[in-house]
Amino acid sequence: MSIARPVIVGIDGSQPAVDAAIWAVKEALSRGVPLRLIYAVHPDDNGADHENSARALATAEVAIRQACVAVESTEQPVQIELEVVQDKPIEALIAASQNTPLLCVGASGLTQAGRGGIGSVASAVLRSAQCPVAVVATPGKGRRILVEFDGRPSASTALQTGVDEARLRDAPLSVMTTWQHRHRELYEEKVAEERNRLAQSQLDRRMTRYRKRYPELDLELITDHGNTADYVAANPQTVQLIVVGAERFNRAGDVTDPAALGALVDAGCSLLTCDRQQRL
Repeated sequence: MSIARPVIVGIDGSQPAVDAAIWAVKEALSRGVPLRLIYAVHPDDNGADHENSARALATAEVAIRQACVAVESTEQPVQIELEVVQDKPIEALIAASQNTPLLCVGASGLTQAGRGGIGSVASAVLRSAQCPVAVVATPGKGRRILVEFDGRPSASTALQTGVDEARLRDAPLSVMTTWQHRHRELYEEKVAEERNRLAQSQLDRRMTRYRKRYPELDLELITDHGNTADYVAANPQTVQLIVVGAERFNRAGDVTDPAALGALVDAGCSLLTCDRQQRL
């Protein structure tokens, strides 16, 4: 194993997990760190006898090797590490999140009940991981990176992350402001208008700096559209990745809910969070 903190991908034998591994190659290369593929053998799969344990281990080995071959087929110079652990998927991934700059999981099983595969625990990992998390959908036709800018402290980190992802993936970047609805709920009309004005002024300055620094970046601003899910539904097959701040996951009904995640996945749209310690 390497000393550098690797980008980690949860593997469960599904095609979405393989898609996540391939998606994560650029993330590892951009950071100059290895890509580690982890398969968690659930204790219930081991059974009480040696034969069941051997079968579970063999399944894990096949799945992780298949993902490794898929990564190697990209012909990118990424260092690959393989690890099989004996643990429940949620516990294994949360433990792994303490020593990685980014944790990636496939989007399978997001709307299914039961323990299922890696995808079925994605919502729990999003809420509990100690690092940024990417829930990777099977790629659709969308190209844009969409950043949800809600004016909270982590929004600046989300914006920088969105810029980095757009440059990494040679994609256009859309920044969607969502603070207007929150201000209307929290403040009287005049106060809300003033807060909207200040937030817009701050964002405009940031956008100007990014345009000057990265003139090749295709950057657009989307104002007062509502929420992320509504925008994706109204603009199908246009977004490949949504980037959101850490505070986004402290509210009920957010995009970490299985139904909302399922809708994003159906649209071929992945989700990337910024972690609570803003270490991305």
